[in-house]
Amino acid sequence: MDDVPDRIEHTVLGPTTTPDEVRTCLDEALQYGMRACIPPWALPLATEYANVPLTAVIDFPHGQGQTDGVCEAAKLAWDAGADELDMVCNIGLLKAGEDDAVRDHITEVVASVPVPVKVIVEAPLLSDDELERVGQLVADADAAYLKTATGFSEGGATVHDVEILSKYLPVKASGGVGSWADAEAMFEAGAERIGASSGDTIVRERQAETEGETPTEPQTDRDDADTTDGY
Repeated sequence: MDDVPDRIEHTVLGPTTTPDEVRTCLDEALQYGMRACIPPWALPLATEYANVPLTAVIDFPHGQGQTDGVCEAAKLAWDAGADELDMVCNIGLLKAGEDDAVRDHITEVVASVPVPVKVIVEAPLLSDDELERVGQLVADADAAYLKTATGFSEGGATVHDVEILSKYLPVKASGGVGSWADAEAMFEAGAERIGASSGDTIVRERQAETEGETPTEPQTDRDDADTTDGY
């Protein structure tokens, strides 16, 4: 897996994210050859600061926005420089059995922009049957990826969830992926991308394993005290 760094979206999405933390995320993404996943407000800063492939989140983290508003947010993020978008599925409607509404909402958002859209399905909140249903709905809506979790709910990515979702679309495994061992398990389960605030750690550990060395911690200004890697 020589392309591991390019398959990792280094992430900074916490509620207290500052411009300096966004810059640190971009510095690390550039240093290790990763992508970055950031809040939409940070797109103007990011596009001027570093040449890094950018994903922006929309209707995040609960996915309860009206369709017109989410489409407008998607267009604004694309106009501001996002290369890809991560939107959140309305899990309440899914659990209520309103599958047509779920699919139609995602379809409209996907059609509103000319860039890949990933759909976050909050897998920790879903049964296997619901995972199967939402996987098919998101595929029918022409989204590019399924994404496991926002990290702001109950848990994150699991091998089991990735195995189910990858039957329908490429999967971005996100939530609780904090090491190369975690990431490798997700890749082996079928994930195509990893979303993690510890992307730099994952790449260093992968490099160290390949080279037979012990990874070292770099100096950083970003506060990584929250190690949930839920984003």
